[in-house]
Amino acid sequence: MARPRKNAPAIEAVPPPERLYQKLAKDLFSDLVAGRYAVGDRLPAERELSVQYNVSRPAVREAMIALEVQGLIEVRIGSGAYVRKLPGETDAPGFTVTAFELMEARLLIEGEAAALAAVHIREDELDELERLVAEIERENLMPGGSTHADQAFHMLIATATRNAVIRNQIEEMWRLRSTSPNCALLLEKARTANVQPVVEEHKAVLDALRARDPAAARAAMRGHMSAVINHLLFATEEEAIEAARRNVASTRERYARAAQL
Repeated sequence: MARPRKNAPAIEAVPPPERLYQKLAKDLFSDLVAGRYAVGDRLPAERELSVQYNVSRPAVREAMIALEVQGLIEVRIGSGAYVRKLPGETDAPGFTVTAFELMEARLLIEGEAAALAAVHIREDELDELERLVAEIERENLMPGGSTHADQAFHMLIATATRNAVIRNQIEEMWRLRSTSPNCALLLEKARTANVQPVVEEHKAVLDALRARDPAAARAAMRGHMSAVINHLLFATEEEAIEAARRNVASTRERYARAAQL
């Protein structure tokens, strides 16, 4: 049996590569520190930042959310992003798990969880899932909406995998959904845009589980998660589109007044 080498060099953890939205958020943070913008100033439009920094528009939105979470900017629907306060000497750009990162992880993990659950799920659990689908439909009609039944639906599927590690991982992702400031902010924007759990998508997952078809269950869950990501993108796009409309209307009004001089 080989003996471990003495004084072996410690293996240093390699930090994850910086994502585009993080780099952009840091650049904008530096602009605020340098005094390029004053409190009350409007930041360049999403399209301008996308072109200027050569990043996608979703990356711009994630960067804006990161700055908004820190209270540095305020995104006003139909108007744009405005500087709310300037960073202090001890402030630094901070990042939490984003809603898009969380949903990407859920797409990968919960898709496989659904496939495994299709093998092990009990009849009484299938009946409970059916009840939860009906509850999701009722919750969608409530003022302000609710996600209690949606969470219970996904956690029951996680339990049905009969794998404690998978269940704990999915439970942790739901915890991050409410505790990560970035996630909470974007989900609030989604609720404002009337984005709600889609009943038909949950029914498709349930039907695949009832058929005991792992491949169909995986596809249905991944399709559901992909749709959620698209809904979140829609919520952020709606803000950008409305801001563009307001800017165009303001410009049109300005030149209309000028034409009357």
